[in-house]
Amino acid sequence: MDNCLFCKIAAKQIPSAVVYEDDDLFAFKDIKPAAPVHLLVIPKIHVATLSECNDSHIELLGKMLALAPRLAAEHGCAVTYDADGTPGGGYKTLINSGPDGGQEVYHLHLHMYGGPRPWRGQR
Repeated sequence: MDNCLFCKIAAKQIPSAVVYEDDDLFAFKDIKPAAPVHLLVIPKIHVATLSECNDSHIELLGKMLALAPRLAAEHGCAVTYDADGTPGGGYKTLINSGPDGGQEVYHLHLHMYGGPRPWRGQR
C-alpha cells in the first residue's frame, strides 16, 4: 500500500531499528515505547487489521506469535524460574484492531512489551 507507514518501514523506505527480518515478517523497536522493551512485529504483506484475516493467514499469524518469545529472550524478557519454580520476567503481546480496539496504524502489527511493567494494574 502506497501510503502505509508500516509498508514503507518494511520496504526500508523509512528507517527503523530493525531487530528481525525474514521473507514474511519484519520486527523493529517502537519509536514511542510504552515499556523498557517495546517491539512491533509486522507482516511484509499489507493486511490492515486482524479482522481482515482469514484461514489463508493462519500460518502468517502463527509465525508472528511464535516470534514473540524468541524476541523476548533476545531482549532480556524471557520467562525465568527460580529454584522453587516461581516464575519471573516475562512479556506481554497485544494486537489492537480497529478504532475502538486502539489501533492507530492500519497495518496488522503485534506489540511485544517487556521489562518492568509500566502497565501494572491495567488489563
